[in-house]
Amino acid sequence: MRRYLVGSVVAMGLAVGLGAAMAPLRVHLNLATAALVFVLPVVAGVMVGGFPAGVVGVAGGFLVYDFLFLPPYYRLTVGDARNWETLGVYVVVMLLVARVVASLESARSEALRRTAEARRLFDLSEMLVQDRSVDDLLRSIVGTVGAVFAVPSVALLVPEDGRLEIAASAGDPLSAADLHQLDPASGMTVSLGAAPADRGGMRTVALTAAGRPVGILAMRGMPASEDDRALLRTFANHAALALERAQLREQALRTELLEEVDRLRHALVGAVSHDLRTPLATMKVASSTLLHPALPLSDADVEELHGLIDVETDRLARLVTSLLDMTRIDAGVLEIHRRPTGVADLVDGSVMGLRSSLGLREVVVDIPDGMPVVDIDHLLMGQVLANLVDNADRHAPPGSAIRVTAELRGDRVALSVADDGPGIPAAEREAVFDRYVRFDTGGRAGLGLTIAKTFVEAHDEHIWVEDVPGGGARFVFLMPVATAAADLSPAGR
Repeated sequence: MRRYLVGSVVAMGLAVGLGAAMAPLRVHLNLATAALVFVLPVVAGVMVGGFPAGVVGVAGGFLVYDFLFLPPYYRLTVGDARNWETLGVYVVVMLLVARVVASLESARSEALRRTAEARRLFDLSEMLVQDRSVDDLLRSIVGTVGAVFAVPSVALLVPEDGRLEIAASAGDPLSAADLHQLDPASGMTVSLGAAPADRGGMRTVALTAAGRPVGILAMRGMPASEDDRALLRTFANHAALALERAQLREQALRTELLEEVDRLRHALVGAVSHDLRTPLATMKVASSTLLHPALPLSDADVEELHGLIDVETDRLARLVTSLLDMTRIDAGVLEIHRRPTGVADLVDGSVMGLRSSLGLREVVVDIPDGMPVVDIDHLLMGQVLANLVDNADRHAPPGSAIRVTAELRGDRVALSVADDGPGIPAAEREAVFDRYVRFDTGGRAGLGLTIAKTFVEAHDEHIWVEDVPGGGARFVFLMPVATAAADLSPAGR
């Protein structure tokens, strides 16, 4: 109504204004020219207030045209009968012009509305197709419905164990009575769909994808216009598809995670069984030999067998320690207790702990004088070095030496363990630190290297493997130099 009134005022005012402007020039204007000028109020009225306002513009132009341009002037009577024909043609033509302009304006408005609706739907759909978690998508759906469609209260309910549970909500929270009404077991009715309803009434829009219920949008009130209600229905369909896609993606991720856990479980069993087999077999043979009454054993034989059992027991103890370390790492309870530590003390302690299992294997230690102390967790870094030395012992040729070397590199001490074994191909030097990996090429693998990498990286440092000139492999890791170490000698001894 307001639009019609404004358009009528504009049309009438423009007709009067144009008539007043042309009145002094009427002696120089013919009637047809003046009539054409009065097309403007009709067009303006239609553009502002629609066809009814255009009709008012036709009436206004008719009156002004008769009053000012048809003799007798300044009277609404028509002196010449032919002027009635002029006025009749004017009215018919102006009404046709008003109808055509109104149709064009209506088509333009409809095109603009559909363009805006398509843009809104595109924006909504673009929001839905983004890769999001299910929880994030649920919050986005209800937030969009509340903001775009001006719904005061909206909630999205999903089926959980045979009941509808609120997964996300926006606006005013639903009351206990509303939730009871939405419960299928309540026996209470609730309006379905997006038909017009009382602004404050409860309504629901079902979200279905491929005939399967995904959820329900529960709203207090609905959009006022039919266009917005249609857009809401379309958005609900798109939201259902997006929600189903997000749920399927999370199911796929959970399945992939379970497969990875199963793979690691099998790898753990394989790695542990492989590492257990050799020491257990050695201990079994040694103990069976000692217990066999028919086998004559000298004192030296008995001592050797007891030594084998002792060595393999230490190896099993290290394996159990490695498994416990992996448990701490997986549980996220690994803690770093740093303190200034001498490099020589670290090396001597680690090598001494492996002496029984190294047997006659020579370990050559090269630590230059004046090597600064390092700020590390002595227990963890000692385990790193012990794992690397044990790894080198298992792959070095019999009779060859293992070399442990320290050197200063800026504000870091680089500690390396080198052997004369088969080495590690360049393509496997990153994967060799992965848990339970074994290579057909004879490369190293197992828990020890994984634990070594984890402990070094827990210090925010780096470990890597490189070639040894002439063959073999060298594992190198960095340790930070202690900034205040006045209590220890420079050599760390």
